[in-house]
Amino acid sequence: MAETVLETRGLTMRFGGVVASNNVDFKLQSRELRCLIGPNGAGKSTFFKCVSGLLTPSEGHIYMRGQEVTGWQPHQIAALGVGIKTQTPNVMDALTVFENIWLAARRFHDVAEATARTDAMIARLALGPIARTDVGMLAHGERQRVELGLVAVGDPWLVLLDEPAAGMSAEDVARMSEIIHDLTRTAAVVIVEHDMQFIRAIAETVTVFHQGSVLMEDHVDRVMADATLRAVYLGKKG
Repeated sequence: MAETVLETRGLTMRFGGVVASNNVDFKLQSRELRCLIGPNGAGKSTFFKCVSGLLTPSEGHIYMRGQEVTGWQPHQIAALGVGIKTQTPNVMDALTVFENIWLAARRFHDVAEATARTDAMIARLALGPIARTDVGMLAHGERQRVELGLVAVGDPWLVLLDEPAAGMSAEDVARMSEIIHDLTRTAAVVIVEHDMQFIRAIAETVTVFHQGSVLMEDHVDRVMADATLRAVYLGKKG
């Protein structure tokens, strides 16, 4: 049986009288790719922030590889071997692509190993031509790839990505899809995403959030064909 690498039980997050995440039970297996979708305010981003340590849930429990991590901070979760990419950039604009990724690798490895892993990651992400360019000078899609490099260079067994395709060109989205599929050779991946074309390109199982709860969970083709989903997510009926 595949290992359960991420599980939530009864995960609930309240902001005053607003229930943003409502009693969510969720399971993710090793090397599984899961996309979280839903309309604005559906609760997917709140769920992501609780799992990644940016928020402490009001109720419920979060487990990673069977260890309870409820209320842990992002750096504590990252130290377990979890790669986290939020919507807030964590690159250093004044440093080069190589320097940014090398510093991320250096957290886990000695100088020689960090250098080797950085070179390998730059090749893997097709960043060679801009490796010595300051990140502050890069286009948006290039910056997104650098951020993914910071996450992946530590060889995480779980990767949490918040809207990795946001604002990307079609070419960048295609490249990002390839990179994420490559990640699933060694890691489970959770993605919060709005870009439905991107989701169709990469997803198999999709979890749909609506009004803070899980509305459905199924293969992407069945989810996209569901009339209920079209009504609540795409604004269509029938």
